Parts: sequence; structure tokens; C-alpha cells
Amino acid sequence: MPELPPLRVLIAAPRGFCAGVDRAIQIVEVALERFGAPVYVRHEIVHNRFVVDRLKKLGAIFVDDLDEVPDDRPVVFSAHGVPKTVPAAAQERGLTYVDATCPLVSKVHRQAERLIDEGLHILFIGHAGHPEVIGTFGQVPEGAITLVETVEDARTVDVADPERLAFLTQTTLSVDDTAAIVEALQQRFPTIRAPRSEDICYATSNRQAAVKAIAAECDRMLVIGAPNSSNSLRLAEVAERLNVPARLIERASMIDWDWLGQPKTLGVTAGASAPELLVREVIDALRQRFEVTEEIADHTPERMIFKLPRELVA
Repeated sequence: MPELPPLRVLIAAPRGFCAGVDRAIQIVEVALERFGAPVYVRHEIVHNRFVVDRLKKLGAIFVDDLDEVPDDRPVVFSAHGVPKTVPAAAQERGLTYVDATCPLVSKVHRQAERLIDEGLHILFIGHAGHPEVIGTFGQVPEGAITLVETVEDARTVDVADPERLAFLTQTTLSVDDTAAIVEALQQRFPTIRAPRSEDICYATSNRQAAVKAIAAECDRMLVIGAPNSSNSLRLAEVAERLNVPARLIERASMIDWDWLGQPKTLGVTAGASAPELLVREVIDALRQRFEVTEEIADHTPERMIFKLPRELVA
């Protein structure tokens, strides 16, 4: 048997599941135990096909609209948050529902409500069409928030009263991109109100920092995550900006071996909604073609835990 080429695999830490994703998946699992199958879930509970498919096998049914949920079955709202009209409609129908919105997203929702109550207009930094953006806009009256996606938007956005402004951000953005947009807003609107604390969640920031910490040693980077996962896409962007060619893959079967070539050191990380099982799957696939030496990069450990909703632990 021919000798396999050596490959150092540098695994970013932290990576993979965050506390909000862990909690959301647990909510569906506990709801299935409590209520029996099927339990309906409005939208993907988290942006990962492997996770969604596993929950489907346990008896979860994923739907796009509340109208698809029968009157006699419970429904779970996804970790990304929903507009206020969704739980209101569920209550009107008498549906049993459990809200799996990440507590850090809920924090942004409450901030939005407070700012509007104070008479401020909100400039919201985020990506159009993302479920988290839709959910946050749905917390306040129409027209109370304006979306800002880029530095150019920040320089040109039209506001009625420059003295009555605040900004908030989506929790899964690029730390560097967001800092540039915030700087542009603050230069243009010196009195704009900033959030009391960083809106970009600890897990998103930590995973981007972990990629930056290993990038200089890597010839290539594999990011495990879904193409509709904002935080996973940002990890690949972070690597690319540091001149490390990066690919976002959902599973080991998606590795482009021609693209990968024969690097000396390969970085591996995973978005906040990707399970560690998929990281191991990728490492096992690499072992079929390389003599792999694994190293876990040292970075700040995460100890965040979010409690389950009261209605599931009572």
C-alpha cells in the first residue's frame, strides 16, 4: 500500500454548537418526549440539514407557515426568532407553542422595543431576508426600523431625524464588517445610540476569533456548516480575508479533493449550528487520503448554558 502524504489538521476551538443551538435542539427533543410525535416546528429549528433530518426521524415536522400546523398539535418556533404576529396567531388558535428563540436574539428584540418606546428610529445592521432580521423587524411597528447591510448603506441611508437614532445588529454577523458599518454610522450620526452591550453573540465572535488565531498556519480551511447559515458563511469569509482559501461544506462527502490538493496544514472549523459528529466525519474522510496529525488550537473555552423554557421543565 502506498504511503499516504502527511497532513497536519489544525482544528479551531471553539467551534460547532453554541448554547442557543443546543437549547433549541433540546427544546424539540423534550417537546417530543412531553407531547409525543408529531411536534411541528416553524422553519428550520437551526440552519443545519443534518440536525433537521435527525429531528424529522424523531417525529418533528418542519413547516413554513403556522397554517400548516393542526389545531391539536404543539408547535416550536425556531432559534432565529419570529415576529410578534406569529405567537399572537398561535394564541388566537389556542395552539400549544414553545418559543426556542435564542435568548441573545430575544435580548435584541427587547432592546428594539425599548428604543422605539423612547421615540428613536432604529438602523438595523443585518442581512435582508434572514429569519433573525424578519423576527426583529416584527417586534416593532412597521417603518420603525431601517435595514443597513453595507458601509455604503450606512453612508447613504435616509433618516427623518438624525438626532433620534439608535442602531442594533443581527447576532451572527462578521465582527470586522459590522465594525466598519458602525464606524460609518457614528461618523455620519455622532449622537446615534449604541446597544448597551455587543449584539453580535459571543459564539459568533469566538468562532471568528478562533479562525483568525489559526489562519496564519493554514494552507487551506474547511468550514463545516450549511449554506444558509450566516455564522458559518462568515467563518469562510474571515479565512479568505486572511488569504487562506476556504470552502464551506455541509458534510465530508462535499469535500472537493482537487481543490484541497496536498496542503501541509489544513484548518477545520464548524459553524454554531454544526454538530461535532460532522467534524469527526470530515477528519475520518481526510484519514483515508492522508497521514493525519490532529491538533486542537487553544482558544477561550465556552461555558455558556441557557435554560429550557419553563413550560418544558415544569
